[in-house]
Amino acid sequence: MDKITGMFVKVREYQRGQTMAEYALILAAVAVVVFVGYQTMGTTITTLLTSVDTKL
Repeated sequence: MDKITGMFVKVREYQRGQTMAEYALILAAVAVVVFVGYQTMGTTITTLLTSVDTKL
């Protein structure tokens, strides 16, 4: 009975670590999307702000 209980505890601990790894992967994916969006739209935003500043 102790062996079964020990195995059950190990499985529960493994799932917690797996969840943390999934959160890390999601965070990395969001960071990549934000970085690519910034690189793509960075010059457009700078041009727009310069245009507004000139008109003011």
